[in-house]
Amino acid sequence: MSQHSTDEPVAAATTTRRATDWWRDAVIYQVYPRSFADSDGDGTGDLEGIRRRLPHLRELGVDAVWLSPFYASPQADGGYDVADYRAVDPMYGTLLDADAVIRDAHALDLRIIVDLVPNHSSDQHEWFKRAVADGPGSPLRDRYHFRAGKGANGELPPNDWESIFGGPAWTRLPDGEWYLHLFAPEQPDLNWEHPAVADEFRSILRFWLDMGVDGFRVDVAHGLVKAEGLPDLGGGEQLKLLGNDVMPFFDQDGVHEIYRSWRTILDEYDGERIFVAEAWTPTVERTANYVRPDELHQAFNFQYLGAPWDAEGLRGIIDSSLDAMRPVGAPATWVLSNHDVTRHATRYANPPGGTQIRTPGDRELGLRRARAATLLMLALPGSAYIYQGEELGLPDVTDLPDEVRQDPSYFRAEGQDGFRDGCRVPIPWTREGSSYGFGDGGSWLPQPDTWAELSVEAQTGDPDSTLEMYRSALALRRTTPGLGAGDGVKWHGDAPQGVLHFERSGFACTVNTTGAAVRIDAPGDVLLASAPVEVADGHVELPADATVWWEIA
Repeated sequence: MSQHSTDEPVAAATTTRRATDWWRDAVIYQVYPRSFADSDGDGTGDLEGIRRRLPHLRELGVDAVWLSPFYASPQADGGYDVADYRAVDPMYGTLLDADAVIRDAHALDLRIIVDLVPNHSSDQHEWFKRAVADGPGSPLRDRYHFRAGKGANGELPPNDWESIFGGPAWTRLPDGEWYLHLFAPEQPDLNWEHPAVADEFRSILRFWLDMGVDGFRVDVAHGLVKAEGLPDLGGGEQLKLLGNDVMPFFDQDGVHEIYRSWRTILDEYDGERIFVAEAWTPTVERTANYVRPDELHQAFNFQYLGAPWDAEGLRGIIDSSLDAMRPVGAPATWVLSNHDVTRHATRYANPPGGTQIRTPGDRELGLRRARAATLLMLALPGSAYIYQGEELGLPDVTDLPDEVRQDPSYFRAEGQDGFRDGCRVPIPWTREGSSYGFGDGGSWLPQPDTWAELSVEAQTGDPDSTLEMYRSALALRRTTPGLGAGDGVKWHGDAPQGVLHFERSGFACTVNTTGAAVRIDAPGDVLLASAPVEVADGHVELPADATVWWEIA
């Protein structure tokens, strides 16, 4: 039996699954605009390119598209430094182009979620520029975190916080005052204690909701509120303990009042619009606080994203995720890759080592595990996120020359590893062309020669390709009652070591995380598999690092 045993045509993937509570089992596709499709040949992706490629996402079978920032920005951090929240950066197009994307997506029964960046603005935002120009004592400085420094002459930062990108979280201006930036210096943190900040973002929400967007992904949702007095972290044992506790600049309880006020705005609009939190928290239980019934709808499951390819570890994270979401009535979410981490086809190709990997590893092993992990993710109760290009099995580009890198954390010591460019290389659409169909003028980051055969064109129609596996899986997810929404799974405790086996209504999923084939009883008829399987006499040799979906009585 081939790995694709269903006769469902790809068109079945376009059947709308549900009209209400759509977000509880939605598959949401992340587009990084700069790297998705280029319509004007300048080497950079744009909104018109996205609009032209929406049919691919419709055929793939996703429910919604999340667009990473396309706002006016100096691009100091890939658009996460916003200068104007109501304008489109010229590199991506215009507001009319954004409107066209939203309208065309809706015509294809795709919803549009846009990024919202409320923790910080660009240093080129009008507020910040005026605050700097007006000098100490300016009321506009109260909209950010300006402070006098320590030391005899204020020459030391106001506290010992460090930037996520490395180095101090404070930059001193020529007038002597310091300002806080938890990320790059070009990204000053907003002061959410100031009423003007809250008023501004309520207005921004309405602006884009009136444009027709279906929701917002909230960047750094855990960071808006800082502990009173901006206390020092401290060193030694205190710093170690904070690794399992709430940091003074992250996951403060005050953020929840902000999201309750936002929810009242969203609920005024029809069409079940949603919020998705990027909330890095110490535990999944803390994450659940963000998705209580009167706050946000979903939160990314970063514990799952960072899980190693190990049956016991995966089961533990799956159980804890479902257990944490159940009391608040929110769906669990599952994600394997995004624009900030090494693609999972490369992470799984290397020994477990976090989410930033610098070596290509064993490409065949990584792809095999990535395919198996995808089918596991899509079988779990709740909502799933797909990062652009993972449906093609793309690896990270780990050998980019230093001179082409643009990740700001690459140029700062002791912060993030700075290798996020590797997952942001523009994706291939065709076998030929200067950028494999990305555009007519090359690409802003160089693409590997091997990507021709990973392109959408090369994989379309090949029943063994990763693209067709995704299409089949998403079609089955829409038509199989045991898939999608829910809050639990029934584990089979007698599964062999290294094997996960669970059931849902009329459906079963078996995952072999070991490096060897395992003989098991076939619980039903094969719906889909990440690798070729054969059932004989009621048994199956489950290949190494493979997942099988079953239809059971």
